[in-house]
Amino acid sequence: MAYRNKTYICFDADTDIRTYRMMQAWNENENIEFNFHNAHELNNLRPFSNEETIKRKLRERMLNSSVAIVLVGNNTKNLYKFVRWEIELAINLDLPIIVVNLNYKKHMDSDLCPAILRNHLAIHVAYGQKIINYALNHWPDSYNKRKRNGDTGAYIYKMSVYKELYPDFMQRIYLLEDSDEFHAI
Repeated sequence: MAYRNKTYICFDADTDIRTYRMMQAWNENENIEFNFHNAHELNNLRPFSNEETIKRKLRERMLNSSVAIVLVGNNTKNLYKFVRWEIELAINLDLPIIVVNLNYKKHMDSDLCPAILRNHLAIHVAYGQKIINYALNHWPDSYNKRKRNGDTGAYIYKMSVYKELYPDFMQRIYLLEDSDEFHAI
């Protein structure tokens, strides 16, 4: 088996591709602390590939991954052909999952989150370079510990984590809402 050190990103390629491209730009910028080994760089897919071929290639990518990020936008919960399949595969492969809310909510957004993830052990974060990087560096170990303890459900980071990452008030404006209905770590 290959060494699993990649980050697999699930997203709506029709509407959320810009967000995915921004994450790639953060990763390539030497002046921004954001590092991940992109699983989507492993093998190329051709636009005319059939569903079976696409899923085979995506599975190969995920088998080389140690963590999965799910970008949750307005349409994500309704995408079954690939996104739902990718999420199910990540769960079956026991990958730690980071749910990134593109609407900047820092908790599980029950209106947009795919149903399969609502009760699954996953960390839910607002879209932002620093908090995603923080989750990439901290959630996998936390996930493994919580999994061993039999924990389930949506987890969020405490407001203090966001405040530490975004000390400038203007950077924190979108973080004003707070919720105690999830497991805060």
